[in-house]
Amino acid sequence: MTVVRTESSTSLAPATAYFRDALPAEALRLGGRTSHLARAYARRTIAALTAVVPGLEVEYVPIETSADRYKGDLSELGGKGLFMKEIDKALMMGQIDAAVHCMKDVPGDVPLPKEFVFAAYLRRDDVRDAVVFPDGSKYSTLDDLPPGGRIGTSSVRRKAQLLRKRPHLNVQRFRGNVVPRLTRLDEEQEVDALVLAGGGLAKVGMEHRISQLLNTEEMCPAIGAGVVGVQCRKADEGLVELLQVIDDAETRTHILAERTMLHALQGHCNSPIAGHCHTTDDGQLSLIGMVFSRDGATFAYAHEWDTLDHAYELGAFVAASLTRKNARSIIAGTRLH
Repeated sequence: MTVVRTESSTSLAPATAYFRDALPAEALRLGGRTSHLARAYARRTIAALTAVVPGLEVEYVPIETSADRYKGDLSELGGKGLFMKEIDKALMMGQIDAAVHCMKDVPGDVPLPKEFVFAAYLRRDDVRDAVVFPDGSKYSTLDDLPPGGRIGTSSVRRKAQLLRKRPHLNVQRFRGNVVPRLTRLDEEQEVDALVLAGGGLAKVGMEHRISQLLNTEEMCPAIGAGVVGVQCRKADEGLVELLQVIDDAETRTHILAERTMLHALQGHCNSPIAGHCHTTDDGQLSLIGMVFSRDGATFAYAHEWDTLDHAYELGAFVAASLTRKNARSIIAGTRLH
């Protein structure tokens, strides 16, 4: 466990005093996964909280999840929900007060516990995927790779999009946390390159390893990519109010549109579904949704716009548009038998 303290302020603002009175007297227990990336998410959350309440003591509680322990295909054990199961249990049992999650790992086909709420979404990081080559590689972009070039990724979404544009590549499952994956890439030479989240590399101090960033037109992001969500119990009203102070309103709007689309599509853990919402220069919401077959050869695409106060409606409309374009049949075809 890691305890983080900040210097106490000699004269607390009224709002700070209010939150102190509303929170438990003990250290606030923030739970999350054991990975370098999860700890980086936690540090960012703690920094935001202690900016609101100087002197707040926060204890990070690392929790090893089933998905972290299992090295095979997650769909064999039930999918991405395994990243949350033990953390949800700890929150339910009162062993932690709040939890940090990468929103792209929060499944869309499994209802969240009704006792919980995502009270804060931190401002979104870069959503682009990155290409990383082993130390000393003669390649610097995906286009440099010859036919049969081996690409490692843990994501069915990335695999489908890579094969859609580069069917000559050999895309292999390559799971694990970010730092161990890079070590394995360099030392074992199982693959010629990895594709993983650029923002995640930056968070763990590995941005120097990025050889190529793939724009969102070339690689549509995962739903929830680059977003840290902070979850707590609805009944803890003081904590809910504190977390709402660090909530980023624009990110919340984007996540609402993306996850509304995801819920409506009811994609399972083995579904290559991509989607990205952003605010355009003229103040509109833009939402792209894509659904792929496993090899990327078949796909459905929709792109729609709406006003900022219609995020839910936009997500539902894009999902309906994808459904009319045979998305459900594509999703059904990606189930493992």
